[in-house]
Amino acid sequence: MMLEPTHQLIEVKVQNLQQIFNSIDPSPFHERDLDPEAEEFIVSWAQEHNLKRPFKLVVHLGQTTDRAEAERILQGAIRNYFNYRYEFNQRELKQLLRYGWTSLLIALGFLAACVTAAQAINPELGRFKAIVREGLVIIGWVAMWRPLDIYLYRWWPRYRLSKIYHRLSTMPVEIRAA
Repeated sequence: MMLEPTHQLIEVKVQNLQQIFNSIDPSPFHERDLDPEAEEFIVSWAQEHNLKRPFKLVVHLGQTTDRAEAERILQGAIRNYFNYRYEFNQRELKQLLRYGWTSLLIALGFLAACVTAAQAINPELGRFKAIVREGLVIIGWVAMWRPLDIYLYRWWPRYRLSKIYHRLSTMPVEIRAA
């Protein structure tokens, strides 16, 4: 007998359902953006949890409402919003990795040119020969910083955020009276 994994709760307390949505966005509820503070709150809670277990959003409403209708509206809005954020973040991640490859190719070419120039330095430069040679090699390696930064450090936080957005887009929503 396999047990269902317990959900990790993300709890939000609001007076009415409209507080979760961006008040400037005129779209219908299921297409509306979340309020930036509500999004930040939900995402920050999700970042603290284990991504291997599913999330569940519990909204404590201070105002009485048709719970089933409110859950349906909020479920659709959460799904649409975080799915959009997931797809947007995926595009940014792909763009970052593409930029990283381009930067890497340029930096490798520049490094090769610098090392080649350093080896071809005229011996008549005397004591400045070592300084110029080392300077060219260092400049070539400095050019490698950006691609290495992307592939060592910048991609994985975006990848993790994509996973969080995807998980949030599929989480069930429950509304409770406060």
